[in-house]
Amino acid sequence: MPLGQAVLDLLPLLQGQCSFTVLAPLYAVSTSPSESLHPEAKCALEVSVCTKKPLLSASQLSDGNFLSVTLEAAYSVPEAFVPTGPLQNYMACLQVPAVGKKEVPLLFMNGILKLGGEKEALPRPKKWSLANIMAPGALNIPNSFILGGPYEDEDGELNKTKDRKFRIQAESMQRIVWDTEKRCYLDPAAVLILKKRIAECQYWPVEVCRMPVTSSSKGKTSKADKGDEDRQIFFHGVAYVNMMPLLCPGVKRIRGAFRVFAYQDSEVLEKTKRQQSVLRDLRPQISLIKEGLGTPGTSSSLSRAVPSKAQREDKEKMTREQEFYRRTSSAPKIQSSDVAEEAASVTSLSLDGKQYVEAGTFLVMEIKLDKALVPKRLQEELTKRVKEMIPPRPPLPPRTGGAKKAVEDYHKHIASIAVAILSEYHELFGKQPPDQGATDHQILEEQKRQLNFELNSSGKYFAFKEQLKYAVVKIVREKYLKTTAFETQEQFQAFLSELYVYLVDQMHVALNQLLYEEASSPAPRIRMTDEQLWLFAREAEVNKDYKLASLYHQQRIAQDQHNIQYWLDYGAFCLLLEDTLKAQECFREALSLNPHHVRSLLLCGIVAVMLQHYEEAEIFFEDACCLEPSSIVAWTLSGLFCELQNDYIQAEMAFREAKKKLQAQQARERSISGEGRKQTSATSVRSSSLRPEQLLPEGVPDGSANELPETGQEPALASMAPEEEAPASETASEDASPVSGRRESPCTIFMKAVEFLMKFNAIQFVHMALAHELLSQQGSPSSAYYLTLAQTCLLKEEFSKCEECLCEAIRIDFLNPNVWAQKGHLCYLRRDLQEAKECYERTVNFVEDAADMHFVYLHLGSIYLEDKEYGKAKQIYLQACKSSASCLTWLGVGIACYRLEEMVEAEDALSEANALNNSNAEVWAYLALVCLQGGRQLEAEQCYKYATKLGLEDSTLLQELHAAQQRFGFGDPSF
Repeated sequence: MPLGQAVLDLLPLLQGQCSFTVLAPLYAVSTSPSESLHPEAKCALEVSVCTKKPLLSASQLSDGNFLSVTLEAAYSVPEAFVPTGPLQNYMACLQVPAVGKKEVPLLFMNGILKLGGEKEALPRPKKWSLANIMAPGALNIPNSFILGGPYEDEDGELNKTKDRKFRIQAESMQRIVWDTEKRCYLDPAAVLILKKRIAECQYWPVEVCRMPVTSSSKGKTSKADKGDEDRQIFFHGVAYVNMMPLLCPGVKRIRGAFRVFAYQDSEVLEKTKRQQSVLRDLRPQISLIKEGLGTPGTSSSLSRAVPSKAQREDKEKMTREQEFYRRTSSAPKIQSSDVAEEAASVTSLSLDGKQYVEAGTFLVMEIKLDKALVPKRLQEELTKRVKEMIPPRPPLPPRTGGAKKAVEDYHKHIASIAVAILSEYHELFGKQPPDQGATDHQILEEQKRQLNFELNSSGKYFAFKEQLKYAVVKIVREKYLKTTAFETQEQFQAFLSELYVYLVDQMHVALNQLLYEEASSPAPRIRMTDEQLWLFAREAEVNKDYKLASLYHQQRIAQDQHNIQYWLDYGAFCLLLEDTLKAQECFREALSLNPHHVRSLLLCGIVAVMLQHYEEAEIFFEDACCLEPSSIVAWTLSGLFCELQNDYIQAEMAFREAKKKLQAQQARERSISGEGRKQTSATSVRSSSLRPEQLLPEGVPDGSANELPETGQEPALASMAPEEEAPASETASEDASPVSGRRESPCTIFMKAVEFLMKFNAIQFVHMALAHELLSQQGSPSSAYYLTLAQTCLLKEEFSKCEECLCEAIRIDFLNPNVWAQKGHLCYLRRDLQEAKECYERTVNFVEDAADMHFVYLHLGSIYLEDKEYGKAKQIYLQACKSSASCLTWLGVGIACYRLEEMVEAEDALSEANALNNSNAEVWAYLALVCLQGGRQLEAEQCYKYATKLGLEDSTLLQELHAAQQRFGFGDPSF
């Protein structure tokens, strides 16, 4: 009689080991006396295993693979599956490739039918598929567990939010549990066949059935009945497992729920290209097992699979299934033809299979490989490829030259030559005492003639000229950037005249510095900050002055060439102009500064897609996902790219990963907000114990205590189980804004990507993400969807379509300031100024500011100026100056003050505008008007000169300026 049993895992021998020692736990057999005498005793066997040589060669080990299939359970089984009546054997089977063209069946037997109640515990151990294990504890595979996980992370079906409730209910209802793992080794040829089969047909059939357990000791069965029984497979169903994810790079495991359908040869052939049923081919072996002639220990395990209580059930509780068996056993007594009998049998069996569909049965299983069929590129390899495409640029050596250095060298040479000439003068004529008085003019002229003669005759003049020549050449090259010959003699003469004037001016500067110890300090130069330059560039973009916008972007980069954000902003501006090549240069420049910058990688990938460089784009997106695996935008853009390449499986996996990251992020945010609510509620509870006068702040009379608002109730805490916790996308939509009262639309991965793409004007990818957002919405699209679509239409000047989208956005979210601001921009561009004015005023009156309030202020202020509402215009422009001052905001203030005849304030505002941008012709024109009103002729003429020189384009303002000049009689030097 066996007392105990231990199971040894020999898998290390197939993994290349020649010997190993393991301490295997020894479990008591259920029939042994040791189990009852010492139930808590734990023993172990120390077993050493060794072989003379490895079972697999090095090539077989490196090119082969290990496949393990774990069948967990079948949920939501038909109602006909009841534990009463004859014992049943619940089976499942699938085929895997092996050596040659032959396939090996993996048969899972002895599924345990469990009644509804508690769910299966997680984690729970996986079980061996061996049939001769007599000790219950030895069935568990050491260190191998079923871990479960969120439904959304699964690879199969029923992993959507709408399926969550059904899955939770099904897991606590009647089910069949296997929890069994089967393993097999795939040699290199079988691995190739597996790849080929998956590529040819992505769906693999997993057949399920139920067979009654009969024993030869329990009555005799006629040969006719036995043959008829062998031909039948009861409750024959099939689940279609999508194996295509295993061909994605780096994927080694798929796990999920798969629906079970009735087995129909035509449907199985169409989906899986398999002509024969595995279970039908295995009918002889199944028949031997049914009669107890198969593998030892099978009947005992089957008897344990059914609760003993079911065997003692009264026969009065027989179900419809028992009646079906009774009718089946009496069917041969009916006199009918063989064809009719076969047809009736097939019809009854197909009805059995349809019960799976009616009950919504699904299998939960896992298929795992030791190595991925398609290896994933390592991060080091991706980084190396990126560096090959965009080599990191070494830091530039500090330049000793430049225009400033050239002028400084010129000053030094002038000073040294002046000192030398002064020394020569002292040698010839001596030093003049300070109290001697002024020298006669004729004497000075004679001394000058003698000094020139001495310098020329001694060769010193030529030496001074040669000494100064190099400094002048540097000024010509560094300051005037003249390195080539002039095309005409007139250009050459004009340049010489300009150069001569400049050199004489600089000579005077150098001599003044030499003769006077304290030279007058130059006026401080105003240096624009990064925020100011960025704001000015955005203003120019909105006003479609792209030349000025480009200048501001270039100024930002000139201030700091090693700032990645400056290059990205310039690249986004180039994408706005549809200059893809220049945008590519900017993004690659940013990436060369930091090869691990994720946003630069994503933007390089986007531009590569626009230029149809798909191989480069794949490397960029893959590297971004490797460098920052928690990036929602990176995974979403990677999925959009894979879909563009028609790689739908990889795209779905990327989208699923992005959703997982979004849910984790929102869970963290909810936990943080939950802690904040707990602290707030705790504070309110503590405060409720105080008297009303203790709650009053200082300076509030006691009589107003009854006017205090009531404290809100403490929010109820959720007590759901972890697996029943609502997903982030559902809970996010249930939160309402306490300020505006409007409900926020749920945040999705595609809208996260859209937010990133709109910042960098990647309109092609924006449309792709919006298309997915439209498909992913269970109801109507959100207000954010329509708002983004309207912004893209506005960029393309598709005004009618933009208006339709904005109307839908307003209908969905009437209190969204961004929607009203966008509608105001649309009306402003269409010159419907009254409608734009109403939209802008509504936007300004909202408690919550819109995202682009700066341009709302600018446009509303300009409308007020056109309507001659100068007081309102002044207030709006001052509000804009307070939030983000620019040349245009101060110009608006200056115009409004000038129209209100507040000349002092107007001049101050216009001076601020001129300090921020001294190349704005309109600012100079209004300064000229202010100077005309003040009677300052010289300043008025100078301002007018700059206004005309900079090309004042406002004809109305130019006519007003000319009229004022004629009225005052000055201001225009031409008359």
